[in-house]
This record gives sequence, structure tokens and C-alpha cells, in this order.
Amino acid sequence: MIKKYTKLETAKYWINHLNLEKHPEGGWYKEIYRSSDIISKLALPPYFNGDRNCSTSIYYLLESEDFSSFHRIKSDEIWHYYSGTSPIEIISIVEGKLLKQLLGNKLNEDQQLQIVIPKNTWFAAHLIDKNGFALAGCTVSPGFHFDDFEMAGKKFIHDFLQFESEIKNLVRL
Repeated sequence: MIKKYTKLETAKYWINHLNLEKHPEGGWYKEIYRSSDIISKLALPPYFNGDRNCSTSIYYLLESEDFSSFHRIKSDEIWHYYSGTSPIEIISIVEGKLLKQLLGNKLNEDQQLQIVIPKNTWFAAHLIDKNGFALAGCTVSPGFHFDDFEMAGKKFIHDFLQFESEIKNLVRL
């Protein structure tokens, strides 16, 4: 017999069933794919300090007031919306401008199923509905490596004072 779901699962359901762990930038995650193919450091741009997997992918969940703190990585990252009760607002700083995009499944409400974050872009994410949750996926290519990850610190807000009111609550100091 096939089980039918009549409502969205809860954040706790996804955390338990997907064995998610706390992420250093906020939220919950689990790596689900790491390509066995390797890109040699010699074939990568010089800002990479070693070989990288071709691609990686994680599940990523936000709930309630939690957020993904401003950070950047040296690879392109694609966010995919899977399930939840709230869209995710992704805020990025691109060419000196603040860009806000909604990741969700209500296309008629300007939400997108996928959002691409270009390499070296500062960005953060939070839920629109602080009583909700959202399950997403993140695919990174060349594959994610913590050496390529930079979390924003105190200097970040000073560097972007023109956006202080929009970004100050999305930085872990």
C-alpha cells in the first residue's frame, strides 16, 4: 500500500528522515552527492588551492528564525526548492547592488524553483514566514570544499554600510 500525504511534512520530519546536521552558516544540511570525478588544481582557476570534485550537492533546511549567514564561495551554487511552508528569500550583493530573490514553488508570486548564485558572491538566506520551514538543495560546481568558504564578519557590515539595515541581522558576529 502506498502512503498518501495530505499535508506538508514538518521541519522535524525532514531533519530526522534525512539525517540533517547543523550547518556552520545556520540551518541544517547533509551532503548527498560528491562526484567521484576530480578536477586537477592545474585545470582550475588560480584562486583554488587544490583539486576539487566536479560537483557536490546537499539538502539544506531552514526553520523559524534561523538563517544562512552572509558568506561566499569560490564556485557557482544553484539552490533548488523542494518543500516547505515558506519561501526562502536569498539576498545577494551583486556589482554593488542588493538583490532579493524568492526561492519557492509559487511561480505566480514571483518565486523561483531554482536560483543561481555566481561564484564569489556574498549572499544570505532566510525564511519569509518565521513560523515556517523550507527544504532546499544546493548544488556546487566545482564541488564544495570548506577551503573555498568565507563567512562574513564584522568588517562585512562596514564594507556595505549602504545596506546595513538589510544585512545586519543576517551576519553572525
